[in-house]
Amino acid sequence: MILIMVSALVIYIDPFFHYHAPLPGFPYIVDNQLSQNPGMAEWMDYDSCIIGSSMTVNFHTDDFNELMGLNTLKLSYSGAYPRDDYNILSIVFDEKTPARKNNKVKAVFLGLDIPTLTAEVDEIKYELPMYLYDKNPINDVKYLWNKDVLLEYILKPIIQKKGTNLSEVYASWWTEDYYNIQYVMHGYEAPEPVSEEMDPELLLPKTKENLDVNILPFIRDNPDTDFYIFFPPYSILYWNNVLTENHMEATVNQYKFAANELLQYDNVHLFYFQNMEEVVTDLNNYADYTHYNPRINRYMTECFADGTHEVKNIEEFENELNEMRRIVEEFDFEALFSEEY
Repeated sequence: MILIMVSALVIYIDPFFHYHAPLPGFPYIVDNQLSQNPGMAEWMDYDSCIIGSSMTVNFHTDDFNELMGLNTLKLSYSGAYPRDDYNILSIVFDEKTPARKNNKVKAVFLGLDIPTLTAEVDEIKYELPMYLYDKNPINDVKYLWNKDVLLEYILKPIIQKKGTNLSEVYASWWTEDYYNIQYVMHGYEAPEPVSEEMDPELLLPKTKENLDVNILPFIRDNPDTDFYIFFPPYSILYWNNVLTENHMEATVNQYKFAANELLQYDNVHLFYFQNMEEVVTDLNNYADYTHYNPRINRYMTECFADGTHEVKNIEEFENELNEMRRIVEEFDFEALFSEEY
């Protein structure tokens, strides 16, 4: 009898949105990407979404409404591999879901981390709770009789009466104090130097496979959806890693290949943010060697709206890469590493 009552309560509140849309007025806590993203993608009211790794978690969806008139849902997975993007996009574009019956997908904003394109095509960052992704009602008992679901996602918000602001969902716990050069340099560990240069073509086959399997089918099959795909602005320390590990040419070739594949499609808007010199060379904009201050997320949203930093053909993209090369070549790494932090 108790299990029946617990099941009924979980189904009614449904904190992971597995069975229905959010109840009006209930203060849902949304902090579990693996468990809550699939339900949000299926049931929420949205016409655009943000997809990608932790490089996307500090976007505010209110900014997309303000600047682009879009009702945007954040569906990030920290550390996402291309297969993680595929898994959630498969739900986003599922025409059978209530979300798609209510709205077409006008836009997808995808942060593309080039290093992850060498992952295995079916590799995911974390094991998924498949009972929340599949259509098998039998294994739903793992959700219905889950103590954490009951205590943390039903009773806790009832007591606290404060839910998550979905515009800021999954935002990093880093406060403004963490974005400074001292914090970055204290946490940074340079990789071991590699003497032999990587084969410039080595990264391309796996990159092609990941794009062909996990990304391009959604672009090709949804020509009426605009895909805003961007390379996030990693700091200059990322490029120090590239130099130290001796794969600069291979990495540049990988960027070129990915860009050329994406630019084949009229519904792709490709943005290159990595050569914003005043941003990437100032480590006070970062909390570690890749994660940037949320104000940069706001700036990128402005760029999506007005086209700043958009590259429209492979020639323009190669020019952007050449500018990135110049920034790396002229940066004084010796001075950076000689300082005390």
